[in-house]
Amino acid sequence: VQLQASGGGLVQVGGSLRLSCAASGRTLSYIVMGWFRQAPGKEREFVAVINWSGSSTFYADSVKGRFTISRDNAKNTMYLQMTSLKPEDTAVYYCATGRKWDNIVSGSSDYWGQGTLVTVSS
Repeated sequence: VQLQASGGGLVQVGGSLRLSCAASGRTLSYIVMGWFRQAPGKEREFVAVINWSGSSTFYADSVKGRFTISRDNAKNTMYLQMTSLKPEDTAVYYCATGRKWDNIVSGSSDYWGQGTLVTVSS
């Protein structure tokens, strides 16, 4: 399975940005998909997770109410709509996938994509 994240960039405080993560390969491997981020000098942290059908999602408290995770299985693509961005959202964002929800949330994902940088300027 290969994951390709895109959509990062420079945005002002309060602005919005949408990240995409395109998956290819063994489709049964990316039943659960999620987003993580790593800010400069900090450890990677969980952001959001979504199940195959999109009926279940879960967010880190720091992004709840501002970020929305979604997916389009016909396009094998997952999205992260980010609104009301803050300087502390500045990070490299990674997408991840696997077969088990708990593994994704804990960061023990089977597959990882390369990151896309989001910079929020004040």
